[in-house]
Amino acid sequence: MIKRNLLVMGLAVLLSACGFQLRGTGDTELALKELDVSARDAYGDTVTQLRKMLQNSGVDVRTGAPYKLVLVNERTNQRTASYSGSARSAEYELSSTLDYQLQSNKGQPLISDRLEVQKVYVHDGNNLTGSDQEADQTRREMKRELIQRMMLRLQQITPAQLDELQRVAEARAKAEAEAAAAAQRAMDEQPQQSPIQIPRQ
Repeated sequence: MIKRNLLVMGLAVLLSACGFQLRGTGDTELALKELDVSARDAYGDTVTQLRKMLQNSGVDVRTGAPYKLVLVNERTNQRTASYSGSARSAEYELSSTLDYQLQSNKGQPLISDRLEVQKVYVHDGNNLTGSDQEADQTRREMKRELIQRMMLRLQQITPAQLDELQRVAEARAKAEAEAAAAAQRAMDEQPQQSPIQIPRQ
C-alpha cells in the first residue's frame, strides 16, 4: 500500500515537472485583478457561476472596478439534426451563444466578441423522461463550457493589451467629442435667418 502511494506521488511529481496539468487545475491567474461583472439577468446561472469562478481565481469582483465585463446577450437555439427510420427518435443540435463586452470604468467598450458552443443529443420518443434529462444535462454542460471559454478569453488578456485597449478607447472617445464640438461650432456660426418683416398697410 505504501509502495503504491509512493509510486502515485512520484508519477504526479514527474508529470508536474514536465508541465502536465489536469484540465481545470492549471494556473488561472488573470491580468484583470478587479472586475465588475453584470448581465441582463443579474441573478442568472451564467453570470452567477462566472462571478464565482473569477473569485476562485483571485479576482476581486465588485461594483466600481477599473474594468467591467458585460454579458450582453445569451441565447440557446435548437434544431433537428437527423431523424431515425421510425421517426420516433431524432438527434437535436443545441447551440448557445454569448455576446459580451469588456468596458472601461467610464463605459468605453474595449472588447466586443461572441462565444459559441454546440452539442448534439438524442431524443428518444419511447423514453421521454430520459430524453428530457439528457437535454437538461447537455444544456448544463454547454453553460459550463461557455463559462470556461470566457475564463480562457480573459486569461489571454495581458496588462500590455489592457493599456493599449484603454489608450485606443480614450483616443476614440476624444476624437468623437472633438467632432461633435466642431459640428456644434459650425452650426452656431451659421447666420440665422431673420424673421420675415411684413410691411405695414
